[in-house]
Amino acid sequence: MDLTAALPAFVVTLREGVEAALVVGIVLACLSKAGQSRLNPWVYGGIGAGLAGSVLVGVLLGGVLTALNQSQQRYAPMLRQAMEAGFGLVAIALLSWMLVWMTRQARSLKAEVEGAVTSALQQDGAGWGVLGLITIAVLREGFETVLFLAAQFQDGLAPALGAMAGLVGAVAIGVLLFQLGVKINLRRFFQVMGVLLLLIVSGLVISMLRHVDLAIAAWVQLHPAWANLCFSAGPDCVLGPQVWDARAVLPDKKFPGVLLKALLGYRDQLYLGQAIAYLAFLGTVGWLYFQSLSPQSAGPTAKSVRTNSPSPQGH
Repeated sequence: MDLTAALPAFVVTLREGVEAALVVGIVLACLSKAGQSRLNPWVYGGIGAGLAGSVLVGVLLGGVLTALNQSQQRYAPMLRQAMEAGFGLVAIALLSWMLVWMTRQARSLKAEVEGAVTSALQQDGAGWGVLGLITIAVLREGFETVLFLAAQFQDGLAPALGAMAGLVGAVAIGVLLFQLGVKINLRRFFQVMGVLLLLIVSGLVISMLRHVDLAIAAWVQLHPAWANLCFSAGPDCVLGPQVWDARAVLPDKKFPGVLLKALLGYRDQLYLGQAIAYLAFLGTVGWLYFQSLSPQSAGPTAKSVRTNSPSPQGH
């Protein structure tokens, strides 16, 4: 298995999956408390609908990229690189927003979900309201994961297997929390996963810029009149001079470089534009993220979540 593709997919899917599992657990607990467990099938239906929608989006995006990769049309290489750059940019924005904003809002997540369930139960067709709530929660997390996988497009089953393993892990954590009442320090879990996600998304910045560079280079190759777009003197187009070349010492396709690439965004070749963007992103979003972990922003620590009192506070 390609560790570079599988590990980031596992981390992102596990983190997003646990977020969705918390919402599902809170809803099930609310329904049980209200004596409305008959609506549980609507919860499971919402999970299925959200997963189906996420898979459909993933298949569509993957199909478009595969078609462009196999196409013989002259613009196909440029379009593929441009699309991957676009997916990367959107994935970076969404995952960064989730990492910072959702951490700040964690304290009120339980109350917001309980309020939405209570409102749904007071309406006609309560089942549809519960179905919609769960579907949106699962689809939101799934869409962010799918965009990340599309931005990291690689042939083979490694990304899919990594994502499936992350999903299984998220389900297992949900069962431990809400069915078996096992105490889990969610705050610590989300802090660790948040740091890993921050580093992975920082690496995605490097990949996204490389796709931008290749897209511009492909355009210039098709239209030589635009040659002035490529201002770099080296093999790249717009990334500036090379500032790092460790291919002979620590290649990113062999261990341990492949592990560093998967989890820390390491590259054995790096250009000035990529280095500046990586450090700027890591410094800015990292500062915002660690600020959001302060007690004033993230709320009090929740060391456990029980079936009778689910609480995602502190993550």
